Amino acid sequence: MSINSALQAGVSGLVANSSALATISDNIANVNATGYKRTRTDFTTLVQQAGGVNLYSAGGVSSSNQQLVREQGLLTATNSNSDLGISGQGLFVVSPQSGALNTSGDVLFTRVGSFSPDETGNFKNQAGYFLQGWRVATDGTVNTNPSDLNNLETVNIGNISGTAEATDRATINGNLKASQPISAAATLTIPSATYDPTNSTINMASGAVTPDVQWAIQSFDSRGGLKTITVSLLKTNVANQWATEIHVSPAASINNTGSGMVNGQLRTGTLVFTSDGRLDLTAAQNTALLAPLVINDEAAAAAVGQARWAVGQGVSDQTIQLNLGQTAEGGGVTQYDSPSVQVSSTSNGAVFGDLTGVDIDKYGFVTANYNNGVSRRVFQIPVATFQNPNGLVAESGGAFRVTPDSGSFNMKVPGQGGSGSLSSRSLETSNVDLASEFTGLITTQRAYSASAKIVTTADEMLDVLIRIKR
Repeated sequence: MSINSALQAGVSGLVANSSALATISDNIANVNATGYKRTRTDFTTLVQQAGGVNLYSAGGVSSSNQQLVREQGLLTATNSNSDLGISGQGLFVVSPQSGALNTSGDVLFTRVGSFSPDETGNFKNQAGYFLQGWRVATDGTVNTNPSDLNNLETVNIGNISGTAEATDRATINGNLKASQPISAAATLTIPSATYDPTNSTINMASGAVTPDVQWAIQSFDSRGGLKTITVSLLKTNVANQWATEIHVSPAASINNTGSGMVNGQLRTGTLVFTSDGRLDLTAAQNTALLAPLVINDEAAAAAVGQARWAVGQGVSDQTIQLNLGQTAEGGGVTQYDSPSVQVSSTSNGAVFGDLTGVDIDKYGFVTANYNNGVSRRVFQIPVATFQNPNGLVAESGGAFRVTPDSGSFNMKVPGQGGSGSLSSRSLETSNVDLASEFTGLITTQRAYSASAKIVTTADEMLDVLIRIKR
């Protein structure tokens, strides 16, 4: 009977609008929840087969709910450098437990980026979920496998100790006086009776021969120990050429056995300039002299042209690119007829320093900063994307779990491959629009009341039908 179907249609309207009221209530309650994604209720009509030519059977309505994960909320600034927001698509990979991930169901995804270190240094958000990331290798590389959870681990800054940094680049900027008088030790032929870089009694590194110009620059070994690299120069009687010795102080830290050098020398040769006062980059002498300086481990075999650390130094091998003007970095040494001067010198490397804090950039790199000026990348935070993020199923605390509707996840470097970039010192607000929700409250209330009126009207009509018998 059509009246019965009308009664059922009214009941379905009550049920559907009750569900809509529940979603609106949840949205309003979470309007200030970080990273909350509003839920939308969609209504679908139900059609029953007609009972006859002049009869119509009401089908009613059904409702379905969908959390709009794809919709982004606004990013608001905060004072914490560990607060993170995603500008664009994607979610953070998190776990309810710290440590290595596996495939046993402890992998979740969230936009709630209110992370802060716990008592052990693990990054955990306000809902108690631990942030996962790729560890950066000591050489700076990252294994960014898009689907292998075994490459992920909880981002932790509690295990980051202090560090030193060995020097691998140094630059000296200065001028050599073109009209410098030729030293009595300098002759056309080197080695000679008056100057021989391999002879401690007549070389500059030992102090036996006084250099015309001597420049120094500090460097650090792998343990942060300070060493001084000295460049000693002697003008020769060949135009635009200077005998050069590059040596380390203290000389006792270097083992020159088998290298063909003495007195802590790292390189000897001739520095050649062009007639316009620039370093002659075509001169073979410069190519040999200005090659990277190599100091091997103390246990390494002796090699010609390569020094070794002296026994007992306990530091690792080291290669230093000394730029005197032969690299593309600019600067360097010139030969003009002005006084010889060391204008400036720069080098990287640092003594041991303690951790002072971390920074996170838009590509997800977590960088540890030390009080010696060294910064080192330790983690990279991936962003997980889905073909249908709205198909994820919600968990408590603003987290989501993978479902067949969402498709599998794909972890990407932030800002690449369609994934959003990270924004530190910011949090994503709820994507709830209160104006829309309050409007929905009014329409839902009216629809619910109208459905209730269907039920009462159908009840009155059935009562009339029952009274026919009387």
